[in-house]
Amino acid sequence: MQPWVETKRSRATPLGVAVLAMLLGLAGLSRPAPALPQDGFGLAGGNASSPPPVHVWTAWSTDGAHPGARAVLAVVVDMEPGYHINPDQAQVVAVGDFTPYATSVRVTSASEALGLESVRFPEPQVVHVEYAEGDLRAFSGRNVFYLPVQVAKSAAPGPVHVSLEVEYQACNATVCLPPHTDSFDDTLMVVGEDAPVHAASPALFTGFTDTPTRGSGGPVGFDLFGWSFSVNAGSAAGFLLLLVVALVGGMLLNFTPCVLPVIPIKILSLSNVAGSRGRMLTLGIAMSLGVIGFWIGLGGLIAAVSSFTATNQLFQYPAFTIGVGLIIAFMAVAMTGVFVIRLPGFIYALNPGQESLHGSFGFGIMTAILSTPCTAPFMGAAAAWAATQSAGTTLTTFAAIGAGMALPYFALSASPKLVKRMPRSGPASELIKQVMGLLMLAAAAYFVGVGLSAIFDRPPDPPSRLYWWVVMAFVAAAGVWLAVRTIRIASAPAKRVGFAGLGVLLLAGSSFGAVRLTDEGPIPWVHYTPERFDRAIANGNVVVMDFTAEWCLNCKSLEHGVLNADRVVSLFSDGDVVPIKVDITGNNPQGKAKLKEVGRLTIPLLVVYAPDGREVWKSDFYTSDEVLRAVDEARGRPE
Repeated sequence: MQPWVETKRSRATPLGVAVLAMLLGLAGLSRPAPALPQDGFGLAGGNASSPPPVHVWTAWSTDGAHPGARAVLAVVVDMEPGYHINPDQAQVVAVGDFTPYATSVRVTSASEALGLESVRFPEPQVVHVEYAEGDLRAFSGRNVFYLPVQVAKSAAPGPVHVSLEVEYQACNATVCLPPHTDSFDDTLMVVGEDAPVHAASPALFTGFTDTPTRGSGGPVGFDLFGWSFSVNAGSAAGFLLLLVVALVGGMLLNFTPCVLPVIPIKILSLSNVAGSRGRMLTLGIAMSLGVIGFWIGLGGLIAAVSSFTATNQLFQYPAFTIGVGLIIAFMAVAMTGVFVIRLPGFIYALNPGQESLHGSFGFGIMTAILSTPCTAPFMGAAAAWAATQSAGTTLTTFAAIGAGMALPYFALSASPKLVKRMPRSGPASELIKQVMGLLMLAAAAYFVGVGLSAIFDRPPDPPSRLYWWVVMAFVAAAGVWLAVRTIRIASAPAKRVGFAGLGVLLLAGSSFGAVRLTDEGPIPWVHYTPERFDRAIANGNVVVMDFTAEWCLNCKSLEHGVLNADRVVSLFSDGDVVPIKVDITGNNPQGKAKLKEVGRLTIPLLVVYAPDGREVWKSDFYTSDEVLRAVDEARGRPE
């Protein structure tokens, strides 16, 4: 080994393995596995001085790094012959009733000057074991996991640090040892621009590629409010079925809080050309192509840029979120026809009332952008799986999501009868535009508020929610204006009562929403840090971990509708269940790393951990009953 290569040995000792194994065995905390033999490594009846079957160490790719440069930390896992460890969460495949304990590499802390990318795992190999029917995929021999880091251009010369934990379960053909965690603290020296930097241990980095490792298929699990199923995407028929599921997920995106408000706007636009079926169809196709084009572009980013991994990652950049909010505000003003200053041409192109091909195409792109903070049923799991596959598979899957989202708009444009009843001129038409304009201003206030909240966010403290009062003020204004104008212009009593009543509901709902959405709620959330999570596990608690963000409206719906239910809230008063919230609104690298660790890219997501740190259950769309059952299972008393 070259002298400038810094390596760290595992903190684990043979005696520690022995003690941990006996304690976990007595407490019944280890993952269910076949009975351990009497001559195991440091176990009952064995030789406590035997070396552990797994040795983990680390090494940097270079002996230093310049500001703005990239370096790679290798996590090297050497296993004794006959032993293996399980793959990472994204590549774990259950074999019959046996679910392997996933290997994970968690970054627990890092210097601010380091930008962390996702850990690159190799492809697992097939191993044969006696305790599972069928072939098991695992790591054996020597395997290297790669953690790429980007040094900030503003980094000053000096040491930067990365602390990480490697968790794994060593097994042979007949037995699995208890899960084990090794901890490391690694230092990389940032040097001046003129200082030389040398490559270190090049043999360790021959397997590193500049794009994430992508699989060739496999089972993809889906869960919707307790209805679970999986699709084997490894076969041609399975992949086609997965594309159908992705298409359905894309279509359901239109019914999320992010997109649903813009559908009436498009209906209003199409109603202006309802007399020409051909023109309607052409505009509908243009908008559909805008939606599909955006999703293909998003898939291209995920396939080509290693640091871009999630559909909602755009909204983790405050400048993007605020920019979207400002564009929506201009669109809202355009709805009412009161532009009084000359704006850039692309703003006019996004005017929903402009019946042009480029206007419809641009509105399709904007509609797709609005959908990215939300995750629809099925779509999240399909997108997360696609992000780990080849570029062609990623693009095809994201195109299917886009096609599903575009399908309702294409159906509307092909059916003039669905839009002809919308008023195309007169006071009623103007009222609809004005009300929709006010609601769009509410959406603009939401995105600008989320962006500002992210800028001033200081994890682990929760971000500010005061912007909801501004959002709900615009909703209240829409309700008041709808009620007042309806009474003035409507002649039929039924219309007066109906639409005025709708305005009153908007007013009342906005007041209730402002109070509810700014309230801390009945659950005493602990805001995530690795240390707080480890402390909860060390104290023998069940952990209910909620991944959320201020820009995720689905997250808020599930929190208020499911988690805040009395039966779920009562769980956290028992003392053995700790609620931990992982908010990735702003710059929260630890929270984002935790999300990657559990094998997901999108939120909402709820994960339940047993007191031994084992992941018991996770879902992106769930019910109160599912949460209660998962906690009971984590406690060791499943139904």
